[in-house]
Amino acid sequence: MSFLPDFGIFTMGLWSVGLGAIGAAVTGIVLANTDLFLSKPEKATLEFLEEIELKTLGSEQRTFKASELWKKNGAVIMAVRRPG
Repeated sequence: MSFLPDFGIFTMGLWSVGLGAIGAAVTGIVLANTDLFLSKPEKATLEFLEEIELKTLGSEQRTFKASELWKKNGAVIMAVRRPG
């Protein structure tokens, strides 16, 4: 007769939780440090940039097409899309 309880189920549960934690940590590290699952960015074409409507900041509110920026002179354009 043994008076010690059976720790088999407790040990199996501990192993399951431990392996799950290790798997979650590895997955988190892979997702945080790689871009394997991210969509690739598209390059903006000149036609797309010409049609964008811009708004001025300040007291005088004015809306105009981006192509007006480089009609008479050249312009350097950087298009940035915020996530979300």
